[in-house]
Amino acid sequence: MNAARLFVAIAACWLFASLTTRAIYAHGDVTPQPIDTAGLDPLGDEWRTENPYRGNDLAKSIGASGYNQNCARCHGLEVISGGLAPDLRYLEKGKVGDEWFIERIRHGARKSDGATVMPAFEPIFSQEAMWAIRTFIESQHVD
Repeated sequence: MNAARLFVAIAACWLFASLTTRAIYAHGDVTPQPIDTAGLDPLGDEWRTENPYRGNDLAKSIGASGYNQNCARCHGLEVISGGLAPDLRYLEKGKVGDEWFIERIRHGARKSDGATVMPAFEPIFSQEAMWAIRTFIESQHVD
């Protein structure tokens, strides 16, 4: 192989490696990212069992950002799961889905052997942030 072809091959490999490495980190750091809920009505200390922000466009926007930064790496971009975690587009709408969602996001989920499959987010996200994420997820619902 002549020197020019070798240089092109090495440059192509380097370019491919640098582009694919960036794609691996496309969903962000695995450390939960803060969610700015400025503009949403505060919910107080009492945990709600039904989404108080249903239909709220600001909550949907905040929830989309929060979801994409914190949930998409497992539950998929645009709430379309690739199989790693449940596809939340099919989560029931309304109170039944709200109850399942808030329980799971607050307390996390474990396998029967005790292994954590989803961490508890209650110590990390505010109630407002969690319900904003639910508002976004519900906006992506598929029957």
